[in-house]
Amino acid sequence: MRILVATDAWHPQVNGVVRTLAMMAEAAKEFGDEVSFLTPESFRTFAMPSYPDLRLALPGPTKTARLIEAARPDSIHIATEGPIGLLVRRYCRKHGLAFTTSFHTRFPEYISARLPIPESWIWAALRRFHGPSQAVMAATPALATELRQRGFRNVVLWPRGVDAKLFHPRAVDLGLPRPVFVCVGRLAVEKNLEAFLDLDLPGTKLIVGDGPARASLARKYPQAVFLGARQGEELAQAYAASDVFVFPSRTDTFGLVLLEALASGLPVAAFPVTGPRDVIGAEPVGVLDEDLRTACLQALKIAPQACLEFAAKHTWEASARAFVDQMADIRHADPASEAVEFEPEHPSFVA
Repeated sequence: MRILVATDAWHPQVNGVVRTLAMMAEAAKEFGDEVSFLTPESFRTFAMPSYPDLRLALPGPTKTARLIEAARPDSIHIATEGPIGLLVRRYCRKHGLAFTTSFHTRFPEYISARLPIPESWIWAALRRFHGPSQAVMAATPALATELRQRGFRNVVLWPRGVDAKLFHPRAVDLGLPRPVFVCVGRLAVEKNLEAFLDLDLPGTKLIVGDGPARASLARKYPQAVFLGARQGEELAQAYAASDVFVFPSRTDTFGLVLLEALASGLPVAAFPVTGPRDVIGAEPVGVLDEDLRTACLQALKIAPQACLEFAAKHTWEASARAFVDQMADIRHADPASEAVEFEPEHPSFVA
């Protein structure tokens, strides 16, 4: 198949959505499938307020249609609910084309942390956006269940993977006092980083990543080490130089960084919430506790080998196969058969 993926999140952004799409596309080549992308690279962009490092596209309907038609896709997947996703959705609806979507980000919680907009309004807009989708792909069973409970239709599983060729144990010494508790991700209010940085822990707190909250956090927590954004081998070395991976977020839908840490031999310390609970469950590779300090200290006792064996079960090949199979299943579906519009009486941000 020729699969076109429409996404508002793309390079040079460093996040789980971009990594998931890029790794899936590369793995899909093994099955003979071609995945191409419709991204902000094709349009003018502007910096998001409070997120200068993230840029949103300004797509036009005519150019969007031309790019879709030039790709000649057999199947279309809309990965994000931004401007590109909206226009591709509109194109598919206008031309009677089946499409799938995926749910990556808890925008209701993220937006309400910054603006006085009720979460119920954002959930209503998301239900409306995903309503006509032939398959709404969710990373974990718990997220899929939650989406169904919130009124989403046609929810299916699309598991994630990890690149064990890149992320694996190796001898790295950053010269930091041990143990090293590392947190990797975007430095922003929704990541709940202060819950980690406020802890009384031995050794070193290492923060890898960048974002709008970096400067204020670095000023407030001078004892922590802020490495900035790292990718590829530099990121893998940061994991390998650490002892425990700390995941303080309460809102992430999955967290690829959890699998990257486990593949590097790092046990996980996190709150018992949807993302980490879905990734590790009851497996002996992490500690989930409302007392995050207790989780961090207990995680030090977990053997790295258990983490490695767990991560080995999660490959990008399996993730890509699940994605491609879903696209094949709906390839000839009638998009009108499952098209559902939700909450027309509520404010909506979806055309």
